[in-house]
Amino acid sequence: MHPSTGEHPALHEALAAEDHRTAAGRVLSVLDVFDQDHLELTLSEISRRADLTLSTAHRLVGELRDWGALERTAEGRYAVGLRVLELGSLEPQMLQLRDVAPAYLADLQAAVRANVHLSVRDGHDVVYVESLQRHSGAHVLSRLGGRWPLHTTATGMVLLASAPAAVRQDVLASPLKRYTDHTITDPDTLRRMLAEVHRTGVAVLTETITLGTFAVGVPVRGPSDRVVAALSVTLKIDGSRTVHQVLPALNATARALSRALGSASSGISPPGAPGSTVQPFAV
Repeated sequence: MHPSTGEHPALHEALAAEDHRTAAGRVLSVLDVFDQDHLELTLSEISRRADLTLSTAHRLVGELRDWGALERTAEGRYAVGLRVLELGSLEPQMLQLRDVAPAYLADLQAAVRANVHLSVRDGHDVVYVESLQRHSGAHVLSRLGGRWPLHTTATGMVLLASAPAAVRQDVLASPLKRYTDHTITDPDTLRRMLAEVHRTGVAVLTETITLGTFAVGVPVRGPSDRVVAALSVTLKIDGSRTVHQVLPALNATARALSRALGSASSGISPPGAPGSTVQPFAV
């Protein structure tokens, strides 16, 4: 029993919740409060969102910070640390991607003179595993390890179009969060766009997260021609370059990266093409 909680029902509830969680469960609950909408949080916010007492949250945050799982910002808030991102990169597929991708992305960036990104799917989110940005490039809200809902980015659309039908059904049945007036929030529109992305192997999104930019994404395939990642270029909407001008370099890089990952077909033929091992699109 915890003494002196009768007059503080909120504290009593928090302590009761803690009592039913293991030490590992409480640590994981702290890490689980961070997402794309909550990249930085105060200690009080972590305590509330994790359903922990302030003293417990303070202790766990301190331990996670010492280990490198959390970082403290200049404003005194907390964010996910590099140690967590490093652990995520140890997954075998991620290790191979992180090992072979940088040189290809550097060549692509030099060719298109724009920001380039390599992403993978994690549940209903797209996660950046490599991101190269130019100082003069389009302003994008992306960083290594950053994540966005699948329907909001070009790479996310590529990955969602190639995901199992059950994943697409879940996304289409869930609220589609809006970030700008151009974000896709209508399920029927999203369904039609995904079918087109699946047919062509190319996703183009304009101002869905950041105004003044558009992005072009294509799939990267691994063994058995399964889509394992997506590659994209983000450009300013200033008329200097078009989709057709950057697509050849983007496709060539995706093919080369797919070969390096062991794809038999080099990665970018539309999924419905003759000889494709990819299942027909269905939602």
